Amino acid sequence: MKQVRRTLPRLLRLLALTALLGTGAAQADDYTEITQLIKAGKPADALAKADQRLAANPRDPQLRFLRGVAQADSGKPADAITTFTKLTEEYPELPEPYNNLAVLYANQNQLDKARTALEMAIRTNPSYATAHENLGDIYAKLASQAYNKALQLDATNANSVKPKLALIRELFAPEAAGKPGRPAAAAPPTPPAVVATQRPAPPAAVAPAPAPTPAATPVPASAPSAAPAPAPAIAQAPTAAPAATPAAASDAAAVQAVTSAVQAWAAAWSAKDMQAYLGAYDKSFDPPGRQTRSAWEKEREARIVGKSKINVQLSDVTVAVNGDKATARFRQAYTADALNVTSRKTLDLVNHNGRWTIVRESTGG
Repeated sequence: MKQVRRTLPRLLRLLALTALLGTGAAQADDYTEITQLIKAGKPADALAKADQRLAANPRDPQLRFLRGVAQADSGKPADAITTFTKLTEEYPELPEPYNNLAVLYANQNQLDKARTALEMAIRTNPSYATAHENLGDIYAKLASQAYNKALQLDATNANSVKPKLALIRELFAPEAAGKPGRPAAAAPPTPPAVVATQRPAPPAAVAPAPAPTPAATPVPASAPSAAPAPAPAIAQAPTAAPAATPAAASDAAAVQAVTSAVQAWAAAWSAKDMQAYLGAYDKSFDPPGRQTRSAWEKEREARIVGKSKINVQLSDVTVAVNGDKATARFRQAYTADALNVTSRKTLDLVNHNGRWTIVRESTGG
């Protein structure tokens, strides 16, 4: 995937905007065509196509998002910043526009603004791992500036400051060290691209959704365990094999129980049943973003109950069980009022007396 012009190596990458695929077939074709033009290095054509489509649908958030990416790739950062800023104002529940803003600001060395945009992205979605990583890179860049300033003010600190600067420079110069940068966000098969950074700074471009996380390799029910600990049970279609052993049957039952728990969580979300929804989270669940459990629950309730209608559909569900712990990965299609978002999600669960509850959730991957 094409990267945006940047000043911070490994910092500014394109990340797929999950919302761009959650729509009708005709509109999806428009989004795909524009995304392909961006990926082909034809941002001017992509921008012209986006403007043409927006003439008929001026408030379409997906088209506006793609337009912002095309503007950024066309060397029009001011226009892109205006586009993404308006999206954050009208769709504050989407973290990707904030992330793209951060990338654009980072390219202009406006690190304080980039930091603020990333903090908003995380506040919007505390499990947005890309924004957390980008924020860490922004802090590292700010630290580099502070260390350089310390050397200018007092050269006697060189022995303590220079080693720290060397570490940060190595972090931001993977190409110089012969290390390849992390792969850019996946293309068309995955969510549409957003300017999101996977390491240091925030992203600012659009592209197709990221490819789904590879599912764990299925293990035949009768396959003997190669290691002392039993291999994780993987959700899969039944295969022709000898009669299942008691252990295999137990694993299959656990996979089914986890799958049912995850589907019940999605159903409670769709029904805006806050008691069942919040009850799906374990007492040990630690809300990301340094929120207290109480504050997180109030925020979730405000976001869920405030919608006139919600529909959450899960697909490509893969479950791996290891003892009393399990991981469920799936594609989530979320619809709320006029918003359609498709994304990859991962839930980590634990088993307490036969009941599986969520201890951690993350988006992307």
